[in-house]
Amino acid sequence: MKKLLVIQVAALGHAWAERHGVRTVAGLPLRPLAPVFPALTCTAQATLRTGLTPAAHGMVANGFFDPTLRRASFWEQSSALVQGPRIWQAFRDRGGTVGMTFFQQSLGESVDLVFSPAPIHKHSGGMIMGCYGQPSGLEARLTAHAGSAFRLSQYWGPLASVKASEWITEAIAGLLAEPDAPDLLFTYLPGLDYDLQRFGPDHPRSLRALKTVHAELERLFAVAAANDYEVAAFGDYAITPVTGAPVFPNRALRATGLMAVRDVRGMLYPDFYQSRAFAVVDHQVALVSVLDPSALPRAAEVLGALEGVAQVLDKAGQAALGVDHPRAGELLLVASPGYWFAYPWWDTAREAPDYAGHVDIHSKPGFDPCELFFDRLPFRTCQDRTRIRGTHGLAGPDCETAFVSTQPFACSALPEFAAAVRAWLAPT
Repeated sequence: MKKLLVIQVAALGHAWAERHGVRTVAGLPLRPLAPVFPALTCTAQATLRTGLTPAAHGMVANGFFDPTLRRASFWEQSSALVQGPRIWQAFRDRGGTVGMTFFQQSLGESVDLVFSPAPIHKHSGGMIMGCYGQPSGLEARLTAHAGSAFRLSQYWGPLASVKASEWITEAIAGLLAEPDAPDLLFTYLPGLDYDLQRFGPDHPRSLRALKTVHAELERLFAVAAANDYEVAAFGDYAITPVTGAPVFPNRALRATGLMAVRDVRGMLYPDFYQSRAFAVVDHQVALVSVLDPSALPRAAEVLGALEGVAQVLDKAGQAALGVDHPRAGELLLVASPGYWFAYPWWDTAREAPDYAGHVDIHSKPGFDPCELFFDRLPFRTCQDRTRIRGTHGLAGPDCETAFVSTQPFACSALPEFAAAVRAWLAPT
């Protein structure tokens, strides 16, 4: 049975890596790979799993608005959210085994092994740290390989660092050497993501992270070779410098009366039942739900006038870019290079909802990179959005990611890589 390790490397941009001296892994050249648009974590993972466009698989971003529940959801874990057949299904039907570690929408996936952070939120506040693993006992096995328990605080939040990737590298290295290791194994190295967003792609701390992740890739390629695995590694997006001010679409919608809020003891919470339009933001894209069709022209006008908005895509515009799924919203905003979208709708710190100053990836109706910084106040995260120095989400010639493989996969874009893996897994 063929054996392949596929490594998704967060923020591994091709031009950036080459500019800073990383041109090979295990003696193999880094090649440019066009990312899927939007260039986001879950969108890339869904495209890899299916070979489909976001219009078909449905993961247009890392989150979306559910019009039935009237609720925004981010970083959900159900594999059923990714629509379409999987590229490994025929391989698995023939007896091949498949594993998936650290992919976001992986719980319930049609694989033989799955592992993902899955903390329990306590009724009294706080979390019980833990991971979801199948088959039973997998967490203990990976913990033994890594030498310690996985720390969620190193995976996201103010303490997030390359240490998360180091844990994953050691755990996967041990897993590959097990006699019943999956024939096809997907994994994820997040280590570049943090300091590149905090400080920008060319900051010394970002370059140290690149050196560390490069060493992790070298180790995984060597361990894979020792256990008769082919390897393919790819970047999901390229982080580019922030050069403009953050863009606040929800402030603009609220100022014109299109977004409604609830005042709860002076804190302003979104009222998704009365709002006519609002934006679920994710780095350099924003999914705008327009619940009142008559408000569509006004919403497009207001949002299109904001500095830092390059495009306001209606359904026809979304179709041209392969993102016209119901989860994309009635309008999809694309940021200008150097700009990114911030989710707040409030104007003063006193009006901020309770979750604004905390790591709370599920309550916030938008991605919040400020969770990567501590605030001056204890036990709170930063609210100064001008501190963010790196962003992503755009695709195009300046946003190509890096790709390296022990197999000569003929691909220049992520969907082509997915198709190439499907073809390689087929019987010869």
